[in-house]
Amino acid sequence: MQNQGSFKMDLDMVWGVIPARGGSKSIPKKNLVELGGYPLVFHVIEAAKLSKKINRFICSTDDVPIASFVRSLGVEVHDRPKNLAEDMTPVLEVFSHLLMDIGRQEGLIADILVILQPTSPFLRPEDVIRAVTLLKNEEQVDSVQTITEFPHNYHAFNQRIVQEGWVSFRFPEERKKYYNKNTKPKHYMFGNLIVTRSRTILNQNDIFGERSKFIQIPFPYALDVDGPDDLDLAKYYLQTQKVNLPWIG
Repeated sequence: MQNQGSFKMDLDMVWGVIPARGGSKSIPKKNLVELGGYPLVFHVIEAAKLSKKINRFICSTDDVPIASFVRSLGVEVHDRPKNLAEDMTPVLEVFSHLLMDIGRQEGLIADILVILQPTSPFLRPEDVIRAVTLLKNEEQVDSVQTITEFPHNYHAFNQRIVQEGWVSFRFPEERKKYYNKNTKPKHYMFGNLIVTRSRTILNQNDIFGERSKFIQIPFPYALDVDGPDDLDLAKYYLQTQKVNLPWIG
């Protein structure tokens, strides 16, 4: 165990933390909306359970229906204050509050946190296993994240900005140099999982930290359900089996 302020850090403990506030403007009650016959938040919890790498599941929420549902799955609920459930609340503050609050109450927090985002329903158990194992085996690593390649038109050097009614490339010099898709340097986007350390959040005031390793996943599995169109696409991916989840027949 390591000391972390007035409480200790258990190097053998892994917590699955689910940030799931009740407010959502894009899709009302988004975290409980149905996908594949289950509420959205169910999928990440089930994937993490199947990994068998997590000792304790904690959901940070301000919402009674969400709290009731996750408790039915055996997940502990940590009450989120209203001031940390606003639209613009940085999720880093949510995790810091949870760690400090539990640390003060119990005197002990986990070394590793598996961040289970309900809007990433296509999380795979094997990626949880790989990420937790990698972080446990490499002490100098601050976090592990999944990443994915994306369509060529998404590349940063193809992006435009609009200023005073005119459109231009965001990176004009790079665009001129790497005008062909075969010459552009590889860029990646976030996948669906972050596995980090409590010390990264509390000491570096960051989720990823300075030394983050990666696991590459297929593009469809990185879908983030932010709005109605994303939800429709998620349903399409399931129906056409572009993604396969072991808990859905």
